[in-house]
Amino acid sequence: MPRLSDIQYLRHHEIEKRKWDEVISNATNGLIYAYSFYLDQMTKHWDALVLNDYEAVMPLTWNKKFGIYYLYQPAFTACLGVFGQTLLAATVDQFVQSIPSKFKLIEISLNSGNKSNGQSNRFIPAANYVLSLNKSYDDLYRAFRENHQRNIQRSLQSGNVVRKDIALGEVIDLNKQQMKKVASVPDEDYDRLKKLYQILSSQDKAITYGVTSDQNKLLSSCVFFFSHNRAYYILVGNHPEGRNTGASHTLIDAFIRDHAGQNLILDFEGSDIESLALFYAGFGSVKETYPLIRWNRLPWWLSWLK
Repeated sequence: MPRLSDIQYLRHHEIEKRKWDEVISNATNGLIYAYSFYLDQMTKHWDALVLNDYEAVMPLTWNKKFGIYYLYQPAFTACLGVFGQTLLAATVDQFVQSIPSKFKLIEISLNSGNKSNGQSNRFIPAANYVLSLNKSYDDLYRAFRENHQRNIQRSLQSGNVVRKDIALGEVIDLNKQQMKKVASVPDEDYDRLKKLYQILSSQDKAITYGVTSDQNKLLSSCVFFFSHNRAYYILVGNHPEGRNTGASHTLIDAFIRDHAGQNLILDFEGSDIESLALFYAGFGSVKETYPLIRWNRLPWWLSWLK
């Protein structure tokens, strides 16, 4: 087992990004969110914990408010945490224990490859849903819930049309409309995502999907990112009018049809919200758990800051 002293805290300028990205590429639990270019685009600041000579790594995405440093989960970044080859639970615990004490409030999501041996009582289980697409479309479709199948048929019969390469601005606008009812997303985060999309699109690692009505109104849309034999369902937006016609069901069905038979996992990025969990599970996806960390190190007289 590595000693705590083997885990170094590196500030951003000290990180060797070539080595960092090699770890993320080769990690058994690698995710697109942990690449240096993704972190550079989507975070305000990030430092790192590094085991030995980049045997395993953990990004520390941070900000500062009222002079207090804290770790936060960046927008459009579902999971981070510790990445490496076949990580031991004890190693993950050591990484968590090695988070520098200057970070007084920690609210971050780790990943499904991060297990605890019981020493970390700060792990809170959260749910994701994933679907392996390495079967034929017919086999995948048969695993859909009957209600999902009916929604897809109703959507197509109503004249809805699936379109690819919807303008990113339209996808963002629909997401903004939906998010107003949930939580406000700063324009800065959308601007960051635009730049990230440009990078990935230029590498054929990003695509937009949309479903339009027979009146050409965008009813459902999203962005898919690709990495690690995984397709990430990001920046989702659904128009209220699309709920009655199964537009979102049709969008996901179209993606599954287009990518059936491939060595690819569709990552729905959540959720613990019961209605969303049922929606994702209805496509035959399986639950994948990952830990959250909520750790308040603030002194009692500063607890109001949280």
